[in-house]
Order: sequence, then structure tokens, then C-alpha cells
Amino acid sequence: MKDKKMTRYDLKMDNQTEFYRPLNKTLKKTVSTFIFIALCIFAVIQLFPLYWLMTFSFKDNYEIFGGNVIGLPQVWRVSNYIKALTSGNVLVFLINSVIVTVSTIVITSLLVCTSSYAIVRMKWKLSGVTLVYFLVGMMVPIHATLLPLFMILRKFKLLNSHLAIIIPYVAFALPIGILIMTGFLESIPKELEEAACIDGCSIYKVFGKLILPLMRPAIATISIFTYMSSWNELMFANTFINSDRLKTLTVGIFSMVNENETEWGPIGAGLVIATLPTIIMYIVFSGQVQKSLIMGAVKG
Repeated sequence: MKDKKMTRYDLKMDNQTEFYRPLNKTLKKTVSTFIFIALCIFAVIQLFPLYWLMTFSFKDNYEIFGGNVIGLPQVWRVSNYIKALTSGNVLVFLINSVIVTVSTIVITSLLVCTSSYAIVRMKWKLSGVTLVYFLVGMMVPIHATLLPLFMILRKFKLLNSHLAIIIPYVAFALPIGILIMTGFLESIPKELEEAACIDGCSIYKVFGKLILPLMRPAIATISIFTYMSSWNELMFANTFINSDRLKTLTVGIFSMVNENETEWGPIGAGLVIATLPTIIMYIVFSGQVQKSLIMGAVKG
């Protein structure tokens, strides 16, 4: 009798499941459609500034400040890019930005890798204190260091040189870089290094041939953060460099604005030139960044 009751109950539940199944499918389809529409709207909002910047760079002042602010240019003025690269010296500014940014990324990556490995893997009394010392640098406001840095650089006669901004860029990139790298190194099993040491590898071979290749995702993440902070920086570059031949893109494009009359089309072209390397770099290294964040979050 009990089995018959259970059977009837099961049949009743099956009938209810069959009744609600079309409703569940409809609900899931509705939710998926709503999410898809919301993501499309979000994508359009995010991509609209890039669209506006691209169209802005091909217009003249009349179209920019007239009735064709958002629409496509009536005449595609490629001459704006020619003016930006020649009379606007954007090509010189671009080369200076590349020199400063690449130097900052290389120096920062080298210092972060070596110092993080020493802090995490080597056993010494002040390793924890050293890590805290580096991380405290994240709490120092950049604007508060402007005057002391200016006085130090002037004393060492480093103003109006690439080193005048490379050194501060590296200093402010180290804390976040060490934070990312130490978390990443803790996810790498120590048994790999122990096995390499048993095989006769020195600490330099262990670091160079074993650990450093495994650091590539974290290095890519640090490189992107360092690139963004140094490529787009304006305050230090505007304060420590006055020479036109040494200005970076941010300062150079800012100096293209005149007091009396300004051609905004070439300025937009310069902004496009400054933005493209950022987009390309993120597309190339986005996969490495995701891998670094996942491996840094899961330990053991």
C-alpha cells in the first residue's frame, strides 16, 4: 500500500514537472534575451567614445562645434593626421613615449621579479618587513611627491631627461607589481624548485630557467598596469620635462592647444595615435592577464 502511495505521488510530481517545464524554458529564454540586450547596450556605451574619437579626428572645427558632432564626417580629412605627425610633432612625442614606457616596463619587470622571488622563496629575517615596506608605497599619494622629486632631480641634474620620469614611474609601479607577483609566486609549488636543486641547479638557474618562464602571465599583467600608468601620465611629464624634443604624447598633445585659435582635428588625430597602442597591447596580453589573476587567486 505504501509503495502504491509513493507511486501515485511520484506520478503527481512528474505531471507537475511536465506542466512547469515549458514555463521554465520560456523564463530562461526571456532572461537570456534580456541579458543579451543589456550587454549589447553596455557594449555600445563602452565603444561610443572610440567611435566619437575616430570621427572627431577626421573633422574640422566647423563640424566639431557645428551640427555634426556625433555623425560621420562630411569630408574625411586625412590631412589632420598629416598635420599631427609633421607640424604637431606627434611622431616625436610618440617616440619619446615609447622610449619612456618600454624602459619603465623592462626595469619594473626585472626589479619586481627578482625582489618578489627573494621575498617569497628566500628565508631571511626581514623578508616580511621588506614586503610591507614596498606595499606601503601604494598608500603614498603621487601628488605629494611632486615637489620633493623636483628638488631631488634638480640637485642631480636629471631634469629635462628621460630619466626624470622613468625613475618615478618605476618607483610607483613597484608596489602593485610586487603585490601581484608575490601572490602569483605563492601559487607555484615549491617542489619544482626542490627537484631542480636535487638535479644540481644553482639558485640562478632555478630562477632563470624554471621560475621566470612560469612568471610570464604575471609579468604580462604587471606590464599592462605599468604601461597604463606611464603611457597616460601627465603631471610628472609636464613638470619635469620642458624641452619640446623630449615631451611625451600626453604633454605634447596638451601643448597643441593654442590660446587664440586651435585646430581640434589634428589634436583628435594625435589622441587616436596615442590610444591605438593601448588597445593593441590589451588585445595581445588580455589572455595572459586572465591566466595570472586566476592562478594568483587559487593557491596550492
